Amino acid sequence: MVKEKFYVTTPIYYPNDIPHIGHAYTTVIADVVARWNKLLGKDVYFLTGTDDHGKKIADTAEAAGKSPMEFVDDLIPKFKDAWSKMGIEYDRFIRTTDKDHEKNVQSMLQKSYDNGDIYLGEYEGLYCIGCEQYYTEKDLEDGCCPIHKKPVEKVKEETYFFRLSKYQDKLLELYEKNLEFISPPRRRQEIINRVKEGLRDLSISRTSFDWGVKLPFDKKHVCYVWFDALFNYVSGVDDKSRWPADIHLIGKDIIWFHTVYWPAFLMSVGEELPKKVFAHGWWTFDNEKISKSVGKVINIDELVAITGNKDSARYFLCRATPFGDDGDFSESALVDRHNGELLNKLGNLVSRTTGLIEKYGVEKCESGLVVNFDSINSLMQNLEIDKALNEIFAFIDLCNEYIQEKKPWATQDKKVLYELADAIKNIAILLYPFIPSTSEKIADKFGGFKFTKEGLNLPFDVNIEIKKGEGLFVRIEQEEPEAISQKSGIKKKDKKVNKEKKAEGVMTLGEVTFEDFAKLDLRVAEIKEVEEIEDADKLYKISLDVGENIGARTVCAGIKKYYSKEDLIGRKIVYFANLKPRKMKGVVSEGMLFAASTEDDSQVSLINPGEIANGSQVS
Repeated sequence: MVKEKFYVTTPIYYPNDIPHIGHAYTTVIADVVARWNKLLGKDVYFLTGTDDHGKKIADTAEAAGKSPMEFVDDLIPKFKDAWSKMGIEYDRFIRTTDKDHEKNVQSMLQKSYDNGDIYLGEYEGLYCIGCEQYYTEKDLEDGCCPIHKKPVEKVKEETYFFRLSKYQDKLLELYEKNLEFISPPRRRQEIINRVKEGLRDLSISRTSFDWGVKLPFDKKHVCYVWFDALFNYVSGVDDKSRWPADIHLIGKDIIWFHTVYWPAFLMSVGEELPKKVFAHGWWTFDNEKISKSVGKVINIDELVAITGNKDSARYFLCRATPFGDDGDFSESALVDRHNGELLNKLGNLVSRTTGLIEKYGVEKCESGLVVNFDSINSLMQNLEIDKALNEIFAFIDLCNEYIQEKKPWATQDKKVLYELADAIKNIAILLYPFIPSTSEKIADKFGGFKFTKEGLNLPFDVNIEIKKGEGLFVRIEQEEPEAISQKSGIKKKDKKVNKEKKAEGVMTLGEVTFEDFAKLDLRVAEIKEVEEIEDADKLYKISLDVGENIGARTVCAGIKKYYSKEDLIGRKIVYFANLKPRKMKGVVSEGMLFAASTEDDSQVSLINPGEIANGSQVS
């Protein structure tokens, strides 16, 4: 049977510096999408690479005292190394300096020229080197590029134009007939409105520099970087039958080029159009786009080093924000995901189950722990990646609840352990596109299995010898708890020492003096109201009465797994009253609750101060 083909691409990145979290986000999501479609049994092709040409590269290379080719040749290994560190498995890493690509671009230029869509003229305009794009005065912000926040250059030169205006009506017809071409849907109308305002013909050649593909019909000119770069998606396939692409994954800042220029170029040369262009949001730091050009960068080594685990970084990028929306990065949020969902939920489930199976064994039976694959697959087809993960982890929660309910450590029930082993196999298969190294570790513990949709229906092999072995994840201690205010005076730990210990897999504990501890304001409080938080699988929003002097406070507490809402209302607790407020799932949490827990967090108990007045100080 011939497999269904599936073709996914990332944008090709400018190799003007080492890759950062912005590059990683698109590339990880593309890898997840590629792996998911392989799981479905499709013949998948995944393309990524670099855009080596253009004035920005030429200028950066000159500043570094290198030729453009020397400069990009030095950086390409760093991109490939970064993708290896993030567990990316692409089929081709294309460069616009690849000979087959340059030949293809010249062929496309000649076709468009022969079709009457390219003509010679003169252009004068305001140019941003960072964007490789001309802007009008109204587009600028205080005379600067709206993206890079830097002054634009006034450029006047002889140029060849592409008749973009000719394709205005055809583009609008495309958007109307193929509603998914511009995704997510909220970005469609913005493009439609701009195109309806009118399209000007596009300058597609330069004579002021020569780092690019020469025009086949006029060697004095080099091709505009976007005409060159976009055709990588056609050049890069191993078999022309793979075109058109099923999906181009891009950042929202380049949606115009991919949904206006790109389809117009393809129409001009008679090529089929891609099925979907999905423009995701930006990662921000202090609400500014993460970008080298604006001085906000987290490189790949720094990202992975936070937990020392590439799968934790992959998981965070997939889980922290809906794909398509912006997300604000913080180290503590990544560590929370690592410790909370990966270690406490998945890691704990696997550790407890393998330990019990190693001790008691399993007995085959009909399993009652069944995951809803169709629901998860539907979310993945819509690129609702965070929701798909939410469903998988809801199933993990169900398994953790099941082991608590059935208590196989007390009953030695081998059928229960079989059900859990079978469920863990299916969890590992479903998580493979997201955290492949972790899934492979689980498969090793369980004797090996294939990461395919069919594997979900294959019963767990009872003859496999299972060993508990080492845990999937190591708990990471926060270097400086984000919730504790600077006002408290608790000293920061030595970050250098902690990073060295973290690399060795050693957990660290801060030294706290009596004076430090005394600065924490612990108060008796009463829980008055408990509410659900949308899309939060472990958090409650809790309203507290902290007495007359402090009054009402709101906290977000990760105790949903351990207490029902009814169990909490009216309960007296100990409350940290002077911690720095923190926004969680859109709710401002004004402190924390005091609790005791087992080492693996399988049990958590809120501290009960007894019937003492609300607001009383705990000392």
